[in-house]
Amino acid sequence: MRLARLTAPTLFALGLLAVPLAAKAQTSGTVYRVGILLTIQERYPETAIDKAFVEDLRGHGYIVGENIVIEARSAAGKLERLPELAAELVRLKCDVILAPTTPPALAARQATTTIPIVSMAAADLVGVGLAASLAKPGGNVTGISVVPGEDYFGKHIQLLAEAVPKTKRIAILRHVPNPGTAVLATHAQRAAEKLGLTARLIEFGKPDELESAFVATSQWRADALFVIGDVIFNLSVPGGPGRRLLTLAAEYRLPAMYWGREMVAMGGLMAYAVDYRDLNRRVAGYVAKLLSGAKAAELPIEQPTKFQFVINLKTAKALGLTIPPAVLARADEVIQ
Repeated sequence: MRLARLTAPTLFALGLLAVPLAAKAQTSGTVYRVGILLTIQERYPETAIDKAFVEDLRGHGYIVGENIVIEARSAAGKLERLPELAAELVRLKCDVILAPTTPPALAARQATTTIPIVSMAAADLVGVGLAASLAKPGGNVTGISVVPGEDYFGKHIQLLAEAVPKTKRIAILRHVPNPGTAVLATHAQRAAEKLGLTARLIEFGKPDELESAFVATSQWRADALFVIGDVIFNLSVPGGPGRRLLTLAAEYRLPAMYWGREMVAMGGLMAYAVDYRDLNRRVAGYVAKLLSGAKAAELPIEQPTKFQFVINLKTAKALGLTIPPAVLARADEVIQ
């Protein structure tokens, strides 16, 4: 599905769509075109079109509707559509393309080697071949990237194991079609094993294979589940894989660690989550620098630095769990 300019609900709330952006753009001076390539159709916290992003652009002197026009395109959850949408943004001669996660970043890079591409939360830009190094990307892709490692995932898994002290066997759930999750799964397994846990990778491809993944997890007698974040779990789709994931975790009475606060707010047990509001603000800085003449090849890739540990006590009670006080004390937010 092709989205019109700035069709995200957040921007409606900001009043930026009162009239078409092209009509609002200044007639004098340079008007920049920023493309945004999304995997999902509706807004969710990982989406690059966010109030913080727009406000921070304004702080850099780039005002949507005056000297900025945004072209947003979404694959509506269909990864195979990303290449054609990326090619469309290239044909529109965007000055910068914002590709928040790994699949759109890969598609954008295949479509252009000259237009700067900015990531917001792609997994390991260096590992998937989109940059030469964090310090010197060397190509046209830069931004913020989750750099996996045993320490990064060790934090997630350690918190899960401490919250569920009986944990000996942990299943790691991965959506195979997302290439950025392969290296994440490897590091997650190593992190679990380093903590003395037995880990098993549980993979699925199509959404209707998700329940089979839970059957395999149950048959393996996993004590807990670590879910690798993926856009397929977008909660804005009623009855979609994201909501089905939460339902299955409850049905199989499986304590799970997720990647985002929204999963916990909707009934997941816990999450050690990147602060996406912070990422939106930081990525706006990248866009502003590139529009001002900076080269993507020379802008170092940064990593997330702010995280939130969130626990849902209602879900814990439903699972028959008593979260240890020491774990609760470390939570940034406890949902009752």
